[in-house]
Amino acid sequence: MTLKVLQFGATGQVGQALTAAASDAIELTVLSRAEVDLADPAAIHAAILAADCDLIWNAAAFTMVDTAEAEPEAAFAVNAAAPEAMAQACAERGIAFVHLSTDSVFDGETDRPYVETDAAEPISVYGRSKLAGEQAVLARPKTTVLRVSWVFSPYGRNYVSFMLNLGRTREVLKVVADQYGSPTDGEALAGFMVARAARWASSEPADPAFGLFHFANAGETSRYDFAKAAIARDPLTHARLEPTTQGAFAEAAARPPRSPLDSSKLAATFGFMPQSWKPAVERVADQLVRNGF
Repeated sequence: MTLKVLQFGATGQVGQALTAAASDAIELTVLSRAEVDLADPAAIHAAILAADCDLIWNAAAFTMVDTAEAEPEAAFAVNAAAPEAMAQACAERGIAFVHLSTDSVFDGETDRPYVETDAAEPISVYGRSKLAGEQAVLARPKTTVLRVSWVFSPYGRNYVSFMLNLGRTREVLKVVADQYGSPTDGEALAGFMVARAARWASSEPADPAFGLFHFANAGETSRYDFAKAAIARDPLTHARLEPTTQGAFAEAAARPPRSPLDSSKLAATFGFMPQSWKPAVERVADQLVRNGF
């Protein structure tokens, strides 16, 4: 019998990666914001109760980090109230729910990669809204939260495609060198979620597949080296990279200076460890260059 999955989030890079990964593996129904208003918990609740599905996952989010500072109500509506409504409706139906979160729940004051048991202390409205969503989701049974960071993929606008574009249009490209993290391969994330969908759908609440996990590529890097790895794959780039600091940019929202994620729990529970970040970035950059970004 074909596994049926309902997905919130159609146009983001993870949403698109999930759609591509699921094409032959599962029967996927994707709900866009035009079909279900994520600021309307009642509409979310009704859509889930009416859906013919075995599993639900949420790839939708309010990701405009700086805008969130001026629009906290909008950020909390999508990042906290919406996933809470999803998890509650799933609990009423007794089906599993998988939700994506972020490294921005941390303050970045660390000297090692974050593990799931570390205290979450967000320093932005975006981070606080995502943490509120995590907490609401994990209060329900049969729920999984996957924290990701610095997501990149061949889909949508992301750091790799952004830097490739700048590399062709700027003579000098100043990139932050004092912010560190673990990039997350959106295609690998999507492949992992599709491959584990049957386990989530069929498991009892006590299964260790439920709970909080970190999903990021192995290793850590600076924004500067992340950009360098990407534009080095483009033979038409002519920009010269120069390192700079976070403080050189006037941004409304604070960013954690160091937020790499440790994915050891993911490996121990699911037998899966994402590859090192650099070859994954190079693969995606090569694909984007071939396709003209």
